[in-house]
Amino acid sequence: MKISPFSLLKSIIFIVCLIPCIMLIINLLNDNLGVNPIETLIRDTGLWGLRFLLLTLAITPLRIIWSALIKLRRMLGLFSFFYATLHVFCYLWFEQQFDWNEILADIIERPFITVGFFSFILLLLLAITSNNKMIKRLGGKQWQLLHRLIYLIAIGVVVHFWWMAQSKVDVSTPLLYAIILAILLLFRLPLLFKN
Repeated sequence: MKISPFSLLKSIIFIVCLIPCIMLIINLLNDNLGVNPIETLIRDTGLWGLRFLLLTLAITPLRIIWSALIKLRRMLGLFSFFYATLHVFCYLWFEQQFDWNEILADIIERPFITVGFFSFILLLLLAITSNNKMIKRLGGKQWQLLHRLIYLIAIGVVVHFWWMAQSKVDVSTPLLYAIILAILLLFRLPLLFKN
């Protein structure tokens, strides 16, 4: 059976996308996550979720260079969801020990947690509806409209990161991600109002 060069490339990219997770596991097992391993796990899984979200948004401008890149968008979006799920799971387990009263209080009382929570719920909705069956069930136009929530999600995730970083004083990294997102959204602006 002959494998196309693009399928091979997609498989390689899939493996590369797993490397941050593998490295986190290796560092966790070797007690190599720094002074506060829980904070490192929560921070790094969240950062990788954001990076893959921005990579997903970057596919549209990059497909001008190579149109086949559009075939990677769903996979990158699902990797964003994968790392966001790890981020949420690490927070629920390691920081809150699945104490649902504490979690609910955190969502209500801390704005950056509120924004992060709602962004994750929307991302979950996009992940659930990302398959071909859902495209057929919803219809192309409705599905596209729903998946435009990715822009709101990306803004929410950057705001979540920014507000969280403000409590630690340094906002230089969230600022960089905010600039990248702004550039990607400016590129998409004319397409958002297309029928």
